[in-house]
Amino acid sequence: MAQLSMPEEARRAAEVIRRADIVIGIPSYNNARTIGHVVRAASAGLAKYFPQLTAVIINSDGGSTDGTREAVLSARVDDGHLMLLSTPMLAAHRLSFPYHGVPGKGSAFRLVFQMAEQLDAKACAVVDSDLRSITPEWIDLLIRPVLFAGFDFVAPYYHRHKYDGTITNSIVYPLTRMLYGVAVRQPIGGEFGVSARLVKRYLERKDWETDVARFGIDIWLTTIAIAEGFRVCQSFLGAKLHDAKDPGSDLSAMLTQVTGSVFALMQEYAPIWRRWKGSVPAELFGFRFDVGLDPIQVNVERMLDAFRRGCHELGDVWKLALDPPTLSAVRALAAGLPEDGARFHLNDELWTDAVLQFAYAYRTHPLARGTILRSLTPLYLARVASFVRETENLVAAEVEEKIESLCLTFEERKPELIARWNGESVPEGAGRPHRNGQDQHPAGKAKLEVTND
Repeated sequence: MAQLSMPEEARRAAEVIRRADIVIGIPSYNNARTIGHVVRAASAGLAKYFPQLTAVIINSDGGSTDGTREAVLSARVDDGHLMLLSTPMLAAHRLSFPYHGVPGKGSAFRLVFQMAEQLDAKACAVVDSDLRSITPEWIDLLIRPVLFAGFDFVAPYYHRHKYDGTITNSIVYPLTRMLYGVAVRQPIGGEFGVSARLVKRYLERKDWETDVARFGIDIWLTTIAIAEGFRVCQSFLGAKLHDAKDPGSDLSAMLTQVTGSVFALMQEYAPIWRRWKGSVPAELFGFRFDVGLDPIQVNVERMLDAFRRGCHELGDVWKLALDPPTLSAVRALAAGLPEDGARFHLNDELWTDAVLQFAYAYRTHPLARGTILRSLTPLYLARVASFVRETENLVAAEVEEKIESLCLTFEERKPELIARWNGESVPEGAGRPHRNGQDQHPAGKAKLEVTND
């Protein structure tokens, strides 16, 4: 059991309920406007797809003052709107508790997992509280692979607007895929299904009081599942419609904490990721279909202004993080930047080199980690601005091809990263890894090449 005990209110509730087959967790902070819909969808999904199983819906709240917890407890599903069931329906308990610990989503998840372990749940799922597109089917798609197909971790796979999820598309997805050899398209998506044995593993960890408890929790969950050989899959959930933000707005805290979690886990799991070359897709459940998406307005000029200021103000920090040729290329980009940024282009190769060099600098300069992570923001905004300019007139499938190309560039650069990590000279022109190797990857049936270092 994790060191931090459950709140007394939660502990007493677990003693009363005693057991549950399924636990659904909904972390929240001032989400009264949307959380009622999420609770109703979860309740309907449990009633429709798992009528004979006992279930608990737990709202783990961060101190909301807008009536979020009251919205959870008052949410009702009209039985007349559910499909007729051939078996008796066991109503799900609905609970709402304030969590303890570091403020953030990770602490909310911790309470959900503690309750799932206390209730001896066979499967647990967590969903965001600001979702407008969640349907009852999401509960089935997140839980069924755990209960009936033996998977330990179910990641979401959904369609998003091409400018939604830019941290995922530009850093977290290509880097995680390159490192651990499994293509999980939304590694920080927010919705997950988890087995009892993986819940137990999460609660054994000692890093709940770090930035994992804030924005780093999603990639932490995904990375542990993949790196430690748990069975991982994805479920197609359709569209993700939520309170999305302009990627040019202030996402610096989220970027810093997410990338910090990725870089920290890179150090822990280096003996694992150095073995894998190439990648395989995680198995995908659900029927894929095209969906309509909300438009997202992007302020490219503001992002490019931040990049210009970064080049002017962060030179000494970037010297710590970037190799001289990479730094020179970045400065040349800023010096030649037109006022409107119309033809601005930060290519895949330069961006990949920058990210991997930042990851290595995080390892080699432990006293400057916070400064190094924060200094990545202007470069990230430059990459997003370039991506927006390049994809303005592209449809979703064409945008996905560009993201795939970026992922392959990351995979091409992996031998250079491994050499750098091992303290060796970086090979010139390291080639693209083979995709038809010999060893069985724990994530699925496809094969990858394995090295013996």
